[in-house]
Amino acid sequence: MCGIIGYTGKRPAGPILLESLSRLEYRGYDSAGIALFDHTHELFHARATGKLESLTSRIEGTLPPAVAGVGHTRWATHGRPSDENAHPQLDPSGKVAVVHNGIVENFEKLRKRFTERGELFASDTDTEVLAHLIADALTNGSNLVEAVRKVTAVTEGAYSLVAITSADPGRL
Repeated sequence: MCGIIGYTGKRPAGPILLESLSRLEYRGYDSAGIALFDHTHELFHARATGKLESLTSRIEGTLPPAVAGVGHTRWATHGRPSDENAHPQLDPSGKVAVVHNGIVENFEKLRKRFTERGELFASDTDTEVLAHLIADALTNGSNLVEAVRKVTAVTEGAYSLVAITSADPGRL
């Protein structure tokens, strides 16, 4: 099982995401991660294989004062349990972060579209394809909501996702 967390509001997002992820620990998972965009629209991104305490010890004292972010606990379906395959997954520019639960059945076909253009992938996950697709839609003039709609129109499978972008860091 995996869990998806998203927060936007006035309170610091990092502690809220970590506390929310801790409430999902009963579900079983192999890795955890968070992504936040701070007030300067810079990405803070951390992932760790293993239990949530691995992640929290890795980021202790480094959380930026962001008011929006996403978090995830992962149970591997594509790619072995590793820091690289943990979520959130990013697009190559680091401007889009995605957490995802489920399976994108046509991810290999969609991934090929980007690799043929020379884009590299940092993971073996279907989730990273979603980040590439959302970033692509954003560069073609879509806002985040429109980009996610375009992505869900071309992907096949049963899944849910939450995305965040530096272009609109307060929107999930």
